[in-house]
Amino acid sequence: MKQILILFTFVALSFSSLAQGNKRGEKVQALKVAYMTQVLKLTPQEAQSFWPVYNTYFEESKKARMNNTNDELKYQEEALNIKKKYKPEFKKILNDESRANLVFKAERDFLVELQKEVKKRIQQRQKNKMKHNEFE
Repeated sequence: MKQILILFTFVALSFSSLAQGNKRGEKVQALKVAYMTQVLKLTPQEAQSFWPVYNTYFEESKKARMNNTNDELKYQEEALNIKKKYKPEFKKILNDESRANLVFKAERDFLVELQKEVKKRIQQRQKNKMKHNEFE
C-alpha cells in the first residue's frame, strides 16, 4: 500500500511537467510502465519478456480503436478478441492465471487514476484562474 502511495505521489508530481513539452505521451507511458510493473510485481526477467508482448498488444488495441471510432460494439468485440489472443502469452510469461488477468485490470486502473489526476488538475487550474480574476 505504501508503494502505491509513493507511486501516486510520483504521478502527481510528474503531471506538472506533463503539461509542458512534446513528450507528454512518453512520460505517461513511463508512468504506466512503473505502475504496471509494481502492480504485477514483475521481476526483471519477467519485465524483459513482458513489455515487448504488452507493447504489441497495446498497439493492436489502439489500432482497433482507431479503426472503429464510429462503431463501439465492433471495437469492444475486437478488443475482447485481442485480449483473448494475448492472455495466454501473458500467462506464459507471468506463470499465473491471476497475474495474466491482472494485466487488463492494472491497465484499466491506471487509466482511471490518470483521468482522475487530469480532472483534478483541470479543476485546480480553473480555481486558480478564478482567484486570479477576482484580484484584477
